[in-house]
Amino acid sequence: MSKRFVASAAVAISALAVGALAGPAPAQASTRYGCTYPRVCFYLTASHWTSQSPTASYQDITSTWQNLGSQSYGSAYAFNSRNDDVAYFHFTNGRTACVRPDNPIYLDQYGTVDKIRISSSSTC
Repeated sequence: MSKRFVASAAVAISALAVGALAGPAPAQASTRYGCTYPRVCFYLTASHWTSQSPTASYQDITSTWQNLGSQSYGSAYAFNSRNDDVAYFHFTNGRTACVRPDNPIYLDQYGTVDKIRISSSSTC
């Protein structure tokens, strides 16, 4: 065996060992529609939606409804950037709607949204 081959093999083995010790790269936070994981983002108007400019966001899993603030109450759209959790929306007319993980929802079709509840369930 030549010295050059032995040196090249040693470098390759060292690189593999370092890669194995370092492990996979950490997961990066994803962003869609301007909404950073792990949030449920609200867009007051269609203009906010098309420009991917959320006006408010929520991320806490709760067992009860959270009242929406002025930048989310009555929003036209929402996007659930969470990977495994659904989001429920309550409307002033008493209706509710659910959006699955990593999905948008057109809220205006149900009425005026006034509350949110994020659930750890992955299905509606």
